[in-house]
Amino acid sequence: MPLYQVIVLAIIQSLTEFLPVSSTAHLTLVPRLLSWTSPQLNSLDFDIALHFGTLAAVVIYFFRDWLQILCGAFGINCGEDPEYHHNHALLWLLAVATVPVGVLGYVFKAQAETAWRSPYVIGTTLIGVGLLMWAAERVGTFKRDLGEVSLTDALVIGSAQALAIVPGVSRSGITITAGLFRKFDRHAAARFSFLLSTPALAGAAAKTFHDLHKHGGLAPDMRTAFIVGMLVSAVTGWFVIAVFLRFLRTHTLSFFVIYRIIFGIIVIALALFGRA
Repeated sequence: MPLYQVIVLAIIQSLTEFLPVSSTAHLTLVPRLLSWTSPQLNSLDFDIALHFGTLAAVVIYFFRDWLQILCGAFGINCGEDPEYHHNHALLWLLAVATVPVGVLGYVFKAQAETAWRSPYVIGTTLIGVGLLMWAAERVGTFKRDLGEVSLTDALVIGSAQALAIVPGVSRSGITITAGLFRKFDRHAAARFSFLLSTPALAGAAAKTFHDLHKHGGLAPDMRTAFIVGMLVSAVTGWFVIAVFLRFLRTHTLSFFVIYRIIFGIIVIALALFGRA
């Protein structure tokens, strides 16, 4: 697998994992459009490299946050963020919110990796979630922060995350949208989404690592691609999280709504003409 393909796909993975535009849609369609046919593109080795890279990005960026959340769960104040001081149950709420994606991911794993990867499904979900995002922007009050996350919020946002097993939905897109419908401000909705992504990404990385171990471990010819893919996705992912959170302090999600709808239309059009 050429290193330039590794680097391009690792960057795409990081950009689209944390931005609300669907990583699966981009990683499925970009190689097709560029006529990249290497069998290693869909290998477990490369898949686990990208998962570990994006997991590293979110863990490193939110390390202090997780430390405060863990301390707060046991009644200890070990940080300066007042939002965490006001919600010592946040660790348990994140745990509750993680359950739906684990259950649905297990039940519908086969469909998510086969039939649901149809360009028609991807195009439709890109457009549909884009419209939901637009509606959330219209009705949101943007008044709540992480100190106000409740059990109901965790269940709603966690259930929304479970929908991300359908290609094109976007885990970050659907969870941020759900957060806006629950009246959180954009920055808080995104932070909760990224915190919630940590166990989801860890679970995905553990699953792919287990599958890789069953198949005999890392292939010798994939070692360089594995290391490069993991490092590029980690560095790019950290940067994307930082820029996106800063962006949301002063901007709406309108750009991503437009992008999703246009991209979804293009995907469906390409499918109709036999290009996707």
